[in-house]
Parts: sequence; structure tokens; C-alpha cells
Amino acid sequence: MLSGRRVLIGVGGGIAAYKVCELVSTLFKAGAEVKVILTDSAQQFVTPLALATLSRHPAYTDADFWQPTHNRPLHIDLGEWAEVLAIAPLTANTLAKLACGMADNLLTNTVLASNCPVLLAPAMNTEMWEQVAVQRNWQQLLLDKRYHPMQTSYGLLACDRVGAGRMAEPGEIFTHVRSLLHTRGRRDLLGKQVLISAGGTREYLDPVRFIGNPSTGKMGIALAQAALHRAANVTLVHAPISGNVPSGVKSVAVVSAKDMRQAMLDNFPTADVIVMSAAVADVKPANSSDRKLPKKSLPTELPLEFVADIVAELGSLKQQHQYLIGFAAQTGDIVSPAMEKLRTKKLDCIVANPIDLPDSGFGSDSNRAVFIDSQGRQVDIPPCSKLQMAHTLFDLVQF
Repeated sequence: MLSGRRVLIGVGGGIAAYKVCELVSTLFKAGAEVKVILTDSAQQFVTPLALATLSRHPAYTDADFWQPTHNRPLHIDLGEWAEVLAIAPLTANTLAKLACGMADNLLTNTVLASNCPVLLAPAMNTEMWEQVAVQRNWQQLLLDKRYHPMQTSYGLLACDRVGAGRMAEPGEIFTHVRSLLHTRGRRDLLGKQVLISAGGTREYLDPVRFIGNPSTGKMGIALAQAALHRAANVTLVHAPISGNVPSGVKSVAVVSAKDMRQAMLDNFPTADVIVMSAAVADVKPANSSDRKLPKKSLPTELPLEFVADIVAELGSLKQQHQYLIGFAAQTGDIVSPAMEKLRTKKLDCIVANPIDLPDSGFGSDSNRAVFIDSQGRQVDIPPCSKLQMAHTLFDLVQF
């Protein structure tokens, strides 16, 4: 997945430093080359030996900074080596240093000696995080577009208080690192309002039986992550999904096609880019019950009604500045039905993906597809992770 990609991790002196072991291990297992810098305070929480063992590279400290055995200055070598630098946890102390452009240890020197994207995962006590001085430093740092922020989460902190200030989970940091390796820090969706649908709708016959599909929403979640990491403002309208909505994404939970239609129409007028990746039901039971039907009362033939065609309705409402992307999950020939859907529903582009091939379709972590746009361009997207496919899609679209 990340074979040969070079990731440098900077570890600050906070209790969340123990989570970096999981991050380093995950990156290594994905094929990345990982090197780690620890501040003096970080070594009070996690040892260089642990991180060196997990990364298969030396873990660097300030003691290494001053060794005369390096052919070139260590901070220059590390800064030039890294494709992405992730600082986790980012403490109030390191944040203040970076905001002022200070360089008094190996980590801060390396940041200033590098030109790669820098991912920031802050972690601290709620009172510290909300201090005016800390927020001033945070906002000052984000004026530099090479810094890519992750939100702190809300929860139980090491001080036994519940509040904001928790570091993003290692899995979230890993996903953001993958995005930065793809985009190299581009913010090409900055200022864009991106509206995405995800998951499979459910049309209930009674409270326990419904017409549905196997969609897990993984593709929609990946699209939301990719758009967020490219600096978009993202709204995810989702039927039941198997994953978590990414931090920083506005979540609108729905169940039925009727609910999804209304939520999409409510958010559509302010959207610049609309991605209809949800698996919306085509039909629903003509009659439904608010109580569970006994088995003996179930019909042997089930009358059905068509539900509203959401993507076609959005296509008819689309304004000149809006860009509408559809998905077509197919078996067999995937291109011809997708081209017909592209034309009849007035889409700007469509992603035709097979659901009858290995490692693609519903529930899979990977996918493959053919991208087709209204200008007749066709691009084969080979098997890849759904996050990679999401980024490839945003690379291909022409707003």
C-alpha cells in the first residue's frame, strides 16, 4: 500500500505518545519507511528502543543531534528524507515553538529544514487547549499552508476529566498520512462545499424486515476523508454504515430513500461538488406495518412501489457552478449502463464499478472502476484501496 514511502514521525512529550507505537507499527506493516524523532519530554512516556524496534530504523533524540559522527547535519538529512512529517502528539510547548519559528531541538530544527507537508495531531488537557495563547499559536501556525491540522476529539483525558483535547486515534492519523502522500499537501478543494451520500438505504416492511442491499458505506467514507484532507468542507448524508464518520465531517444520518432524498435536497443548494455514492433502494414495499407481522401474515407476493430517483432529481436541479458525480454498481458489462445513466441523469461524470469481481464492490476495502465524464473521457482505475480511488476520482474531475 505504501511501499517505500518515507514518513517521519515527531513525538512530543504527552501521555498520548504511547499511541505512536501503534501508528508506527501500522505504517511499517503498510510498507512505509518510518523514522521517528522524540523530544526529551517524549522519552518520559515512550522509549527510543520501542520505536526503533517497531520502525526498524533508529529513533532519534536530541543526543543524536549533537553527535559528530553524521556526514551531514542530522536535521537536514531527516528533513530532506521525509515525504510527510507527522507530529503526534503535538504538545502546547512544541506548538508554541513552531508558531514562533523556534528551532531549539532536533524536532523543531527538522521541521524548519523540511519542505514536506506537516501533519499536526495536538493533544493536551482541555484547559490548556482552550487557553487564548494556545489557540492563538494554533491559528498562527495554520496560516502556513504546509501545516495540515487534525482535530482533537472529545472524551476522557488522562487527568480524569472529560472534554476536548484527546489526540486523534492512530488509525485516523494513518489515513491522513496516506492522503498527504497522495496529494503532497495540495489543498485543491479549499473553500469547496462537498456533499456526499453513502451507505445502503432500508425500506421497511415492518420494524424487523426491510428491502436493502449489502452496502457498508466504505466508499462514501473514503470520499469524505479524501475531500476533507484536500481542505473541503464536507457533509456526509449516510444511511446505515459500518464505519465511523471522519472527525471534521458534518454527519446527517438517514435510513430510507425518502429520508436521504430530503437530506440531499436540503444540503444541495450550497454544495459545489455532489457525490452520489450511496446505494439507494429502487423499490419499497407498497404497504408497511408499524408492528412486526407474524410469519403466517407475510404475503407470498410482495407489492412494490418505485422510490424517487434522487440522482436524476439532483441532475435536473443542478446549477452551472455545481459538479455532480454518480456511481453505478454493475455486474457484467459495467460501461454501457453507466454511460446511459450519465446521459439520462445529467451527470458530469460517473464511476462504474463491478460488484462481481474479487476485492471490489460492497463491503470490500478495495475497489476498481471505470471513470467516465460528460466529455466522453474514460479512465480505467485499477484495483486499489477505496481511499486511493477517492483521491484518484478527485484528481480526475474537472470543476
